[in-house]
Amino acid sequence: MNNTTMTANDIISNDNQAYWISLVTMININISRYGMGFVILLGNIGSIFSLLTLSRPSLRNNPCAMYFLATSSTQLLAFNFAFMTRILQFCYNIQTVNHVLWLCKLRFYFAFVLVAISRYDIILASIDRYFTSSLNVNYRRWSSKKNALTLIIINTIFWPIMYVHIPIFYEIQNGECTPRNDGYSYFFGIYIAIDSGILPLSLILTFGLLTLRNLHQVKQTINPKVMANTYRAFRMMRLSKKEIQLCRVVINEAFLFFIFNIISPCYLLYRAFTMHVIKSPLRRLIELSFYNILYVFILLELALTFFIYILSSTLFRREFIKLIKKIKRKFVRHHS
Repeated sequence: MNNTTMTANDIISNDNQAYWISLVTMININISRYGMGFVILLGNIGSIFSLLTLSRPSLRNNPCAMYFLATSSTQLLAFNFAFMTRILQFCYNIQTVNHVLWLCKLRFYFAFVLVAISRYDIILASIDRYFTSSLNVNYRRWSSKKNALTLIIINTIFWPIMYVHIPIFYEIQNGECTPRNDGYSYFFGIYIAIDSGILPLSLILTFGLLTLRNLHQVKQTINPKVMANTYRAFRMMRLSKKEIQLCRVVINEAFLFFIFNIISPCYLLYRAFTMHVIKSPLRRLIELSFYNILYVFILLELALTFFIYILSSTLFRREFIKLIKKIKRKFVRHHS
């Protein structure tokens, strides 16, 4: 009787697990197909409009706008190479990445490199705004077109070097493209948690708050009651509306980045320390679904960059409207 009962319970348990696996798989596919697909489309549109608007004469020579221009260029590459392959893999079961070793290595290498370059260009923009809004004249000199170009080039060279270990240690194991299953998997999990989460979150939040403090000091300094005709006040009155608006863009970008990326380092550390734990198929699937949701949030933060520019800066809105009118005139002339 006991054997019969246990067998029946096992059958019920297996049926329940099969049901939940089927449900979570369907949710996972829908997240990838519709959530990620929508975000990639939004990101492509936003990146193209950002590139065109930031390239206009009134913006392109500003150091902060140069960082944003570099960010938009990198994001456009990331959306159309690194993230598109993920949709093909999870939505349409095109598993080329999990079967062709060189594609496995290149896909993950460029995905991490492109996201890192884009992320740290935004951080460099936040540092630039801190210098620009500083009361200290010597700090303000650090914000220059020459320094911006130099740092953009260094950032673009630095991250491909820092991630060179991915093509070396990524392998196809059990039909999946993953870090090699040894000490490297622990190293990589901790490395990504720091590089993709802890470090950028700390930097962008720190410089965002410092810029807010600087702007508050500027407001106090140019207040007639506090001004007292000091040389420092005179200098700070020259902080143009364009610079202040770009400061607002960076601050809003910083807080958006913080909100959408705060959970990611926690999950990456969890995944690193449970990599060799034996997990049921359902648990592995739930973790994959959770990671896909986090991935959509990270992509959404990148995709919303253009809309942060639009909402935060009157200058950007004005230049974007001019761009749309220019495109419309060319379109009308072409079809008339």
